[in-house]
Amino acid sequence: MRKIAPFSLLFSLLLSASRIFAASEPAVASILISVPDQKMVLLQNGTRIAEYPVSTSRYGVGDRFGSYATPLGQMEVADKIGQGFPLGTVFKSRRPTGEVLRPNAPGRDPIVTRILWLRGTETATRNAYDRDIYIHGTPVERLIGRPVSYGCVRMRSRDVAELFGRVAIGTPVCITKAPLQRALSTLASN
Repeated sequence: MRKIAPFSLLFSLLLSASRIFAASEPAVASILISVPDQKMVLLQNGTRIAEYPVSTSRYGVGDRFGSYATPLGQMEVADKIGQGFPLGTVFKSRRPTGEVLRPNAPGRDPIVTRILWLRGTETATRNAYDRDIYIHGTPVERLIGRPVSYGCVRMRSRDVAELFGRVAIGTPVCITKAPLQRALSTLASN
């Protein structure tokens, strides 16, 4: 029996979900995030349609409470927050504060623009939702592409707003330690 690497199994599941619904409308999106490359790919019916730079955790990977790590594995978009608010809108406890920050505004680093709240769909990611793991905007855009977050996946405001409009609640999300090209090749070969 052929042994399947853990990330290969995850991508197989992600691709299978995309293929099952390929004939239905609208097209099925899925998100693939590579921690070593600090990049995200948006796939539609298994085809790459967008790529974004991201920032994952400065504390590495994992799903332990209090770790500030980015969970690895399969998740899904559990909720979408921020529809219709201006880019740079500050959110505290998932509610808009009324403040709007421009990119790279000096000072603190709040959650801005849009929130895609993630829910784990396997044991390795079971705590993601309760840990408030999101894909969200950050005003500190100059640091995108480096692991600097506290567990979430950070994006530029314009990128997270675009992604927000392209995905639905239930969209599969896979975060992997595999380099992006290898992860995409694994998807293509399955």
